[in-house]
Amino acid sequence: MQPKSTLRPDAAALLAVCPGWNSRLAARRISQAMDREMAGCGLTAAQVGLMAQVAVAADDTLGALARRCGLDQSTLSRNLRTLERDGLVEIVTAESDLRRRAVWLTETGLRRLEAALPAWRRAQAALAAQVDPGLAQRLAAATASLAE
Repeated sequence: MQPKSTLRPDAAALLAVCPGWNSRLAARRISQAMDREMAGCGLTAAQVGLMAQVAVAADDTLGALARRCGLDQSTLSRNLRTLERDGLVEIVTAESDLRRRAVWLTETGLRRLEAALPAWRRAQAALAAQVDPGLAQRLAAATASLAE
């Protein structure tokens, strides 16, 4: 007689309680909803967020930007290359240290980010009607120590 497999219920339990899986699922759903709302501005929600991170940066190095965004440098570089190709950011080698690279918004990037803000505000309002606006902030704050 074959022992009864518990794989299916164990897998279902994993999906029900795993914070990693559920936070990724929530992030994908939020990103998709934001992207649908912002489709007319020509930038994704992720691109607008990355450009906003560049715009507010006190430290404009790629390493500092990667840490603020929670990305590894290769993923960040891949995302920035798209913005650079579109003329929205400029990535340069720092004159004081040739090993450091810095990033900033171009004039075109500043204008595109500014033009995207009304679409972002509408997307935020639509999302806030369904999801507590502070929930993602609390989750990010509660998990900050995991990045260390």
